[in-house]
Amino acid sequence: MEVLKMFAWWFLIGSAMALSVIMLQGGIREVMQAQGSLWEVKLVELLTAVVGGGLLGGCVALILDRIKRS
Repeated sequence: MEVLKMFAWWFLIGSAMALSVIMLQGGIREVMQAQGSLWEVKLVELLTAVVGGGLLGGCVALILDRIKRS
C-alpha cells in the first residue's frame, strides 16, 4: 500500500509539473483558441502530455525507491 501511495503522490506532482510547462509554453491558449474537431485533438494532446508527465514522475519515484532499499 505504501508503494501505491508513493506512486500516486509522484504521479500528481509529475502531472502538475507537465501542466505547468505546457501553460508556460502557451499550450493552454492554443487549446482554448482551437475550434471544431481541432479542439478535441488539441485537448487529447494536452491530456496525454499531462498523463505522460505523471507516469514519468511516478515511475522514476518507484525506481529510485527500489534503488534506495537495496
